[in-house]
This record gives sequence, structure tokens and C-alpha cells, in this order.
Amino acid sequence: MRGQRRASPAPEVALLLETSTEYGRGLLRGILRYSRLHGPWSLYVAPGHLDQTLPDPELWKGSGLIARIRSPHMERMIRAARLPVVASSLSESHPLYSGGNFGEIRTDSEAIARMAAIHLMEAGIRSFAFCGFMACHWSSVRERAFVECAASQGYPCSVHRIPVANWMQLPLWMQSWQKEQPITARWLQSLPKPAGLMACNDVCGLEVLQACTSAGIRVPEEVAVVGVDNDEVMCGLSHIPLSSVALDLEKAGYEAASRLDVLMAGRSGGQGVVWVEPTHVAVRRSSDVIAQEDPVVARALHFIREHAKEPISVDIISDELHVSRRTLERRFPHAVGRSILSEIMRCHLQRAKLLLLETDMPSYKVAVESGFGSLKSFNRNFTRLEGTTPQKFRQS
Repeated sequence: MRGQRRASPAPEVALLLETSTEYGRGLLRGILRYSRLHGPWSLYVAPGHLDQTLPDPELWKGSGLIARIRSPHMERMIRAARLPVVASSLSESHPLYSGGNFGEIRTDSEAIARMAAIHLMEAGIRSFAFCGFMACHWSSVRERAFVECAASQGYPCSVHRIPVANWMQLPLWMQSWQKEQPITARWLQSLPKPAGLMACNDVCGLEVLQACTSAGIRVPEEVAVVGVDNDEVMCGLSHIPLSSVALDLEKAGYEAASRLDVLMAGRSGGQGVVWVEPTHVAVRRSSDVIAQEDPVVARALHFIREHAKEPISVDIISDELHVSRRTLERRFPHAVGRSILSEIMRCHLQRAKLLLLETDMPSYKVAVESGFGSLKSFNRNFTRLEGTTPQKFRQS
């Protein structure tokens, strides 16, 4: 009809991201959410792993790309397409592109390693270990940050690197791991016990747990293990479920899509880095331990963590353990490095943050379920200690 505007065709966007890992699936969830809210986009996704190519140019009139680059060949292919692109690299050792038609996704590996180290330290562990992949840049960054975090507190850290041709290619990985497992098991046996171990990702963490089993090492009592990515399927495959650092992949995917939208529109502001940030440690059996030489403090810590959803006081704990309040107040700073009141509040806050991140509970319900008793007390203490309100924490 006259005067009627023709609808613009939907942008055709190729997503070269692995659907076989939580990292790729998490980014895809964020991209899909952006497309639904601001699109629609016509999305091309090749299910599977990272050995992906662009669609047939005779059939696909591309508008843009979001990709995880795994090889120089894949990078050359994407460059040749001459399309706006937001991409990450498995190496993450250098900027992939320069110029105005490119945005980048990077994972904050240093923050991830610090979060894992702090989680293990809060369990009372004083000896540390890191297991990663040889000749893998992001694993090396996590290794360095984890070792530095342990060293800053005066704790030793042993390192083991698994030499694999390509951990992302399952047949090569399995073949390599069959040779490597006995070596890893011997290294694990040599660690001072109890030890807190960070694996560079969940795949590596699963293999560490397997090596612990073959070596007769008790997890988490002798070696507590934390992975990265919080792939729930992967973390549940072991007979001892794997704790893991969770990443805000959906947010990063949403921001990557937003950057690409700007680039496809020819506007400035799409360049720069989208960061994948850690949110919390999803605690499962592999690191659910309290390594504490003081038996009174260990019992108190167990009680606090078991009752983090309830309003508890020092007097309640002293009555339960049949020790004086003074004994608890005197022993805690020496054994844990903070007062018992600080530990109670820390556990309440940790539970509250998990509920804010992983549920849609209203704030008053979170307050009750995390032991604060009232919304007023929850808001006041959360804001004082976290530097932001519970609502802003959840939104960010």
C-alpha cells in the first residue's frame, strides 16, 4: 500500500560458539535474550564444538559475527568475511583485532583465581596447589594469580601442568589423559595435606578428582578441589560433585550482542572489551570442608555454616558446644584470622548473596532465609559490608 513502510530484514548473525560447554551455552543464552528484546535477529548456530565454519556465502548474507576463535585458520576465515565481529580467543594472550569493526570478549581469569583461593582459605586450608594445562595462556594467567594470592598470605602452592595436544578435542584429550593420570596421581600424593587445589576449569577438575580416587586420596578431607565454569552436568559426573567458580556468561553474552548491534548499525561505541566476570563459588562436596587444627573452632565453624539460614549468636554457639563465650572469642582470631561475630556475619552474607544471584526471592524472603531476621537488619548490614544495596547487587 501507498505510504506503508516495508519492514527491514532481520540482521543475519552467525554465532560460532561451542554448544558443548557451559561457557559457550552461557554466552548463547545472553545473546538470545538480547535478540528477543532488541531484535529479532536471524541466528545461525552450528551445534557442537569449536571446529566450526561460516555458513555458505551463497546462501547466507551475513550482517555480523560473534565467535570464539580457536585457531589462526578460524581467525583468517573471520577476517576474510569483512563483517562486524565480537569475538574471544582461546589464547586471550593478545588483542585479536584493531580497528573500528571489532569488539572483544575476555574472561577475567585473575579475578576467578582470587575467588577460588579465598574460598579455600576461608575453609581454613593453609597449603595450596594448582593444576592446569601446559602451553595454555588463560590457564597460565589463572595459575599465576592463584599462586600470588596464596603467597600474599604466606602459604605455599605447588603447580602441576597437564601436557595435552588439545583439551577441547575429546579423543586427543582422553588418549593423553590415560598417560598423564598416573603422573598427576603421584603429584597429588606428594602434596602436604590438607591441601586446597584449584583446577583451571571443570574438565581439569574432573580429571583431578579421578586421579585422587586412583591414588586413594580422600576428597575433600585431604585435597579440596575447585574448578571453573560451573558446568552443572560436568560438575555432577564425578562420584564427588565438583565445586566450581560460576561465571556471569549470560551477562557477557548480552553485552557482546549489544556491542555487535552497535557495530552493525555503523555507530561508534561497539569496540572495546566485554568482560566475563566470576560471580561466586558454587560449593559442592569437593570443597565442602573445614580444615582447622583447633577442634573447638572447627566445631563452631561447622555449626555456623550448618545454621547460616537462622539467626545465631555467640551465646547460642557456646551453649551448643559447651564452651565459654570467652573461649570462642579468644580462639577465633588466632585460628581463623577474624572474630567469631565476623564469621557469623560473613556466612549470613554469603548465603544472602547466593540467594540473590541464584533465585528470584524478594528481599524480605532473602533476609529471613539468610538469618538476618528482618529486612531492615539485612539491608543495613549488607550495605555496610558490601558497599551496595541488595537490590543493586542483584541487578549488577
